[in-house]
Amino acid sequence: MQTEEAEEPSRAYHVVVNAEEQYSIWRADKVLPKGWVVVGKEGTKQECLAYVESVWTDMRPLSLRRKMSPDTTPGASKSN
Repeated sequence: MQTEEAEEPSRAYHVVVNAEEQYSIWRADKVLPKGWVVVGKEGTKQECLAYVESVWTDMRPLSLRRKMSPDTTPGASKSN
């Protein structure tokens, strides 16, 4: 009987993202939890983690990034 660790190199994963634009990986053979969607990248665990590292450069949730955006600062002028 193989252990999960022994199966790991051949196991497929998906890169997933939630509404707050937070990334994770999820085993391809498992049902996604509510609120998460596949972003189109599938591969080994290491490939998916490398992809997440390359695209998820701002770890702040989307709601916080919007809140901190200069466009939403009270009194900030918008240029047309």
